[in-house]
Amino acid sequence: MGGETMPLVLDRSRVMELYAAAETKRWVLPAFNSENLTTTEAVLAAAQEFGEVPIIIGITNTYWHRPQAVYYTHSRDWHVGLRLFLADLRELTGPHSPYRNVPVMIHLDHIQHDTDAELLRWDLRQFSSIMYDASTLPMAQNIEQTSAFRQRWGDRIVVEGACDEVGEASTSVGVTLTVPDVAERYYRATGVDLIVANLGTEHRADAATLQYHGELAREITRRIGPHLCLHGTSSVPPEQVTRLFDDGVRKVNIWTALERDSTPALLADLAKPRTGLWYTTTHRQEIIFGEMKRIVRQFLELWYR
Repeated sequence: MGGETMPLVLDRSRVMELYAAAETKRWVLPAFNSENLTTTEAVLAAAQEFGEVPIIIGITNTYWHRPQAVYYTHSRDWHVGLRLFLADLRELTGPHSPYRNVPVMIHLDHIQHDTDAELLRWDLRQFSSIMYDASTLPMAQNIEQTSAFRQRWGDRIVVEGACDEVGEASTSVGVTLTVPDVAERYYRATGVDLIVANLGTEHRADAATLQYHGELAREITRRIGPHLCLHGTSSVPPEQVTRLFDDGVRKVNIWTALERDSTPALLADLAKPRTGLWYTTTHRQEIIFGEMKRIVRQFLELWYR
């Protein structure tokens, strides 16, 4: 997909064109979340080396599971962190960047109906897609608030909604699987483009400990069409990942695998006896960058075939 400079893909119609093109190729579009420049650039570098394929780079804001804009800056001020994230992407996809031919969509992930009230007053056209997350509310209120957000922004931005909350491995609070009737009701009432249902995955979980329920995804898809976004993809066993397109999943979110699976390489390197500049931040970041790029490429090879 190289040749001409490809700026950030922010316009809804162009974003939907990329989704339509992925549909014809049986691609599942991966959204890699980031909370630092090293991760952001590793995702872009992997996509550029793979063949300048479309990529989604996402970030959360004040989401309690992981407030990534907060962590993008050591000031821990989300205003600063989110602006840095956007500025990094504008520069890294600009005309002088080696990644200028990579079609990049920006995803604002797990935006909370309450703690992100100030952010919701921003000009959100800086993003290609937004997951509006009111899943902690009772279903009727979730539908009401998500529908209102979609009515305000749905003609300009691809809107993703959460009909159920996806749990986290570090908590003991159980989260039940999504009932197909609930998913259908939510989808038809809100009019969102994609829905996040609880299909057995978790944030920060290991694939060995969970069971992704593909049969549930297929039943939901039978009722509403292929409009599923899978969160907690790092917890899906590898043998099931390649079947996600057939289950009706069109977008997946990935973060845990990047952080979890890149760390062993850094630890192994730091354990080597040596002298010189190996102890610098630059050296450590280069190791993480290389490992994250390798991990991203592995995911691309699963879906971009």
